[in-house]
Amino acid sequence: MRIFTLTLLIAGALTAQIAPTIGIIQFYGLRKVSEERVRKALGVAEGDKLPGNKPQMEDRIAAVPGVVAASISAACCTDGKAIVYVGIEEKGARHFDVRTPPEEDVILPDMITESYHKFITTVADSARKGETAEDLTQGHSLLSDPDSRDIQLRFVALADKYPNELRAALRNSGDDEHRAIAAYVIGYSTDRAGVVDDLQYALKDPDDTVRGNAIRALAALVVYASLNPDSGVKISPTWFIEMLNSVYWTDRNNAAVALVNMTESRDAGALQQVRERALRSLIEMAKWKHLAHALPAYILLGRVAGMPEKKIQDSWSDNLRDETIAAIVKTLR
Repeated sequence: MRIFTLTLLIAGALTAQIAPTIGIIQFYGLRKVSEERVRKALGVAEGDKLPGNKPQMEDRIAAVPGVVAASISAACCTDGKAIVYVGIEEKGARHFDVRTPPEEDVILPDMITESYHKFITTVADSARKGETAEDLTQGHSLLSDPDSRDIQLRFVALADKYPNELRAALRNSGDDEHRAIAAYVIGYSTDRAGVVDDLQYALKDPDDTVRGNAIRALAALVVYASLNPDSGVKISPTWFIEMLNSVYWTDRNNAAVALVNMTESRDAGALQQVRERALRSLIEMAKWKHLAHALPAYILLGRVAGMPEKKIQDSWSDNLRDETIAAIVKTLR
């Protein structure tokens, strides 16, 4: 189960080929506003072609009375069709705040940007072939695909050669892409404890790709820290927990996967914080139609409720998800 959740992290984020037909539309964040009103504003339905007018669709949904923000994401895949996530932030709902965009003219060395662009192309090709397994035990992602892995190993040398440039770009660059690249590559630094603050800073970046890359880098460091308790790597779960309330699907999905790794030891403080700050969102996510995306939230919810790990696994495998969630909700509330 743990291995499966780790592979979700890379498979959901880096698969570039999105099916043109919509298989599932999943709404989240709805409390008082009706799904029917949001569907009408969305303007597409299951079976339709995936549209390309995302900003206009988000604006239409945000104009629905009671809605203050909306986010639409397309993810891969269900029976070869796209999954469309429609996030809603209603008035008065918990809000995940991000920083004001930086504006400095800071760019990364060409060697770093060129390597990253080659990596994205290579990993997209391997993902289309279903080669998405990865190893996080070294504190950074190492994919099973040999071509992708070779580039990742070069990132180690680049991260150690250009630490100041990566840090400056991550914190100050007005270019979203350069901040996103910095967030990914800095995670390969051999000074693992030294880059934690930079990556946690990036969790509140205004760009969701930057935040996603920072989450993935920190998730790998969580695995490393658990295997090497004397490493000095300390990562707070706070911002991951707050991201469970984000209007962005990538924030919620990636944060849930990271928190599955962070709560393996059943840290009481972290689980209590999840319960206090994000229980409603977690219940909602555990019910998502696409099982692979619902699983991390379901595991977390079971841990918050104090369920033994085997019982969580068995209830999932035996298709008892709905009954289990209903029982948990009754107990926790």
